[in-house]
Amino acid sequence: MTSLNVEMLAADATEPITSAGNAQLGIAVLAGIAVIVLLITRFKLHAFLALTIGSLALGAFAGAPLDAAIASFTKGLGSTVAGVGVLIALGAILGKLLADSGGADQIVDTILARASGRAMPWAMVLIASVIGLPLFFEVGIVLLIPVVLMVAKRGDYSLMRIGVPALAGLSVMHGLIPPHPGPLVAIDAIGANLGVTLALGIVVAIPTVIIAGPLFSRYAARWVDVPVPERMIPQRVSDDLERRPGFGATVATVLLPVVLMLVKALVDIVVDDPENGVQRVTDVIGSPLIALLAAVLVGLFTLGRAAGFSKERISSTVETSLAPIAGVLLIVGAGGGFKQTLIDVGVGGMILDFSEDWAIPALLLAWLIAVAIRLATGSATVATISAAGLVAPLAADMSTSHAALLVLAIGAGSLFFSHVNDAGFWLVKEYFGMSVGQTVKTWSVMETIISVVGIVFVLLLSLVL
Repeated sequence: MTSLNVEMLAADATEPITSAGNAQLGIAVLAGIAVIVLLITRFKLHAFLALTIGSLALGAFAGAPLDAAIASFTKGLGSTVAGVGVLIALGAILGKLLADSGGADQIVDTILARASGRAMPWAMVLIASVIGLPLFFEVGIVLLIPVVLMVAKRGDYSLMRIGVPALAGLSVMHGLIPPHPGPLVAIDAIGANLGVTLALGIVVAIPTVIIAGPLFSRYAARWVDVPVPERMIPQRVSDDLERRPGFGATVATVLLPVVLMLVKALVDIVVDDPENGVQRVTDVIGSPLIALLAAVLVGLFTLGRAAGFSKERISSTVETSLAPIAGVLLIVGAGGGFKQTLIDVGVGGMILDFSEDWAIPALLLAWLIAVAIRLATGSATVATISAAGLVAPLAADMSTSHAALLVLAIGAGSLFFSHVNDAGFWLVKEYFGMSVGQTVKTWSVMETIISVVGIVFVLLLSLVL
């Protein structure tokens, strides 16, 4: 097979690169996922390498020529990085500016100064949700945990009563709300509308975070009572700064991309005329690239300059924000390659046949697939990417709103029951000074509640929309 033919076949998702039947394809998918799971969990291989090897294994098990499988993988990797790579980079820059300038501390301190007693768990949810919008989950934890520990100690609160709402806010943002990598990749793979997904994601996120956060924390505090581990309270960033950004300016900067994308979605629904001047303008300023770029440029002044940073310090902050996301970009890209290989070997047709024969609603099927991969790999991002590749064909005849709900169903499934194969599990365990059993009773149960409540609200919305 010539390279030209390989590229043509890989580019046509409707023409599989193998003539394998559904049984062989099903075995190939399970084998490919098993290879990824085994490499990540048993051999502790980096997810990028595991996804790359798993994609090639999938092609081989499905009977596809190796050069065709390679072409599919590289095409998927390239298109995924092209679609979301810049957005992940811009989100990382905004998050680093927020952290280094003391803007995150300003949000935290302002809200905590006005909350006390019973309002404190709700304040923690609000803080985590706002700060969690532009930040990766792990970065958000590192930022918020010191605050959680200090609030619990100063106010003599149960650590779980304060900590669980904060973790719930971060986790819900991570799984359901763009511009986080998982939802962005799912939107790209399924071809969903980002603005509509963002709007519906917020609708699902609000009741989900309330149930999994402040409400569940009451029970978590009864089940697990651990003292505040003082050794884990580090010095805050803003303690070394002469001044820091104002509360209003910081919140406005963080919410700017969200507002721009929501305005675009609203105008698209109300005006619904691609030739209309207003819609053309909002389509530009509300595109993820422009919305995040605008927030970063505004943040250079409202966060960086407001904290007294010199031009050199701002440049250094931007530069250091990009290095840690190299691994994330590679994992997301390799996940896109795996998704494209799934599509090109004809798994889409198999999933369509399966869903018709078993009469499983597409949204529930997407959630179940994401749950299975999440439990196996421990990675919400890998679960989201893989599940999106598997169920993407189901979105072909869906309305705009249902395609967005398909993304949210996958996102909810990707958060199900975090356990010992998830880095987040160990991060939470160590920061809160809990045993493995205590972490399962609190963190793992909370993640499961988010996942189940999320899919319930997604299914309810599907009945209304």
